[in-house]
Amino acid sequence: MGTRLRPLTYRIPKPLVPVLGKPLIMHVIDALPKEVDEIIIPMSYKRKVMEEYLLNNRPGRKVTLVDEPEPLGTGGAVKNVEKHIDGQFLVINGDSISSLNTAKFLEFHRKKKAFATISLWPVDDPTPYGVVDLDENERIRRFQEKPKREEAFSNLINAGAYALEYEVLDHIGKGFVSMEREVFPKIVDKGMYGMRFDGYWIDCGRREDLLKAFWTLMGDEASELSKESVHEGSELMKPVMVKKGAVVAGAVIGPHAYISERAVVGPRSRVERSVLLEDARVGARCRVVDSIIDAGVSVPDGTEVVSRILSNAREEKQG
Repeated sequence: MGTRLRPLTYRIPKPLVPVLGKPLIMHVIDALPKEVDEIIIPMSYKRKVMEEYLLNNRPGRKVTLVDEPEPLGTGGAVKNVEKHIDGQFLVINGDSISSLNTAKFLEFHRKKKAFATISLWPVDDPTPYGVVDLDENERIRRFQEKPKREEAFSNLINAGAYALEYEVLDHIGKGFVSMEREVFPKIVDKGMYGMRFDGYWIDCGRREDLLKAFWTLMGDEASELSKESVHEGSELMKPVMVKKGAVVAGAVIGPHAYISERAVVGPRSRVERSVLLEDARVGARCRVVDSIIDAGVSVPDGTEVVSRILSNAREEKQG
C-alpha cells in the first residue's frame, strides 16, 4: 500500500509512482527481455487505477492482473498466480529501480542450469538485510538474515529479481509465505545461484529513496530544459530537468530538480533536491527542499516545504 510514500499513494498505487515521467512498474517492464510475452501483476490496493493506466498505456505485451484480496507475502503472491504460469518465469519487484540487465540475468540462469537464480547487490552495511554466501561457481551455499556486521559472511544482498524454474512452485505453500525466509532456504540444495550486478539498485519505498532514483537516472550533468519554459531572471543549476509546458518565472531551480509538464514555479522561489509532478504550482518566495509536490498541488506564496510529500489526495476505501 506504499504507506511510507503517503499521501502520494492515496492517489495512485506505489508501482505507478512516476520517476522521470514513467511509472516505476514501467521501468521494470520496459527492461524485460523481448521473449517475456506476459506480465502478471498481483493487485489489491487501487486495482482500478492500475487497470485504467494499463488500458491507456499498453506495454506491448499481454498483461494479466490477478486479485490478491489480502497480503500473501513474496512467496504467497507467486503461488496465487500459479495457474497463469506454464514454464520458466521471472519474479521482479515492481517498486524498485535497478541497472540489472534482465536478458543477461536469464542467460546466466540457463547457463548454470539453475533451479533458481537471484540477483545480488553489494552493500557497505549488510546488517539490515538478508545476505548470501556464494561458492567459486556462484552457487549459493547459505543464507544469513540481518547479521551482525562482524558475523556477516558476505556483503551481497538479495536485490529482488528471481529467475525460477516452474517446479519451484511445488515448494511454495498457500497463504502468507515469504519467498526469502521460507522457500529459498528449503530449495538451496537443488541448485540456487546468485548473479552479482553493479550500477544502481534503489528500493523506492521511501521519499528519500524515490528522490534518489530521480537523481540516479538523471546523472550529475543532466540539463534538459524546455527553452520556452524558463523565463528571464531564472537560475538553473545542474542536474536539472524542466519539461515542456512548465513555467519557471524568475526562480532558482536545482541542483537536483525535476519540474514536470505544466508545473509552475513563481518568482524568487527556490526548488532544490525536489520533484514537482504535473500541474503542480509553487507560488512566489517559496522554498522547496528534499520534497515531492504531487500533481495538481498548489503551494501558497511564501511557504517553506522541507523533507515532505505534499498531495491533495486523502485516504479512501480500496478500489
